[in-house]
Amino acid sequence: MRNALIRYAAITGLLGAATVLTTPQAMAMSAPANTESVTVTVNAAEPLRKLGPLTDLVIERIRVSDDVAASKFGTGSPIEDPVREAQVLEQVRTQAEAAGVNPDAAVAFFQDQIAASKVVQKGLFARWTAHPEEAPTTRPDLGPIRERLDQLTTALLQELKDTEHLRDKPVACTVQLALAAGSGAVLERLDTLHRQALGTATQSVCRSGEPAGRH
Repeated sequence: MRNALIRYAAITGLLGAATVLTTPQAMAMSAPANTESVTVTVNAAEPLRKLGPLTDLVIERIRVSDDVAASKFGTGSPIEDPVREAQVLEQVRTQAEAAGVNPDAAVAFFQDQIAASKVVQKGLFARWTAHPEEAPTTRPDLGPIRERLDQLTTALLQELKDTEHLRDKPVACTVQLALAAGSGAVLERLDTLHRQALGTATQSVCRSGEPAGRH
């Protein structure tokens, strides 16, 4: 109940901000654009239930990056792992095709997830190097971490499939994604580093109308 209230409060504040931004723009536009902008503002809270689960999973994956960083820090293991990344993206492509998700769009989305993980890892490495007293005292096993990442991949692909129609509407999707990500960041109390990673991880959520595979 408490989490629900926190999310509601965050959504209400963000929706109010979106309304302030949208209304003046709508007044300056032609009638068709007017209709779309008003519809986006009024109905923004409704589709949030559809993008909320996707952004929650993205945040969970970002959180797992903390464990990845802890498992590597002080071992000499590099943050960049092109071979492993290529394997993950190939697996994503195969799973996306089987799930009926556009494989190029799925790969672009997961490239962003990998980039977001690097943002967190690099940030934590820098923090722990500068402040050794904050460095982790235990080193998590990468095996279970990768199993969890595989589970999240499956769940994220399902959310990409379930939200495909919504994500194909760039304007509405952008507003609703801002609300979902904003409320999720508040609810999960993300710090600046993890908010930056969230921004990186959600770059490919909304379709631009251009061909997929922009990376």
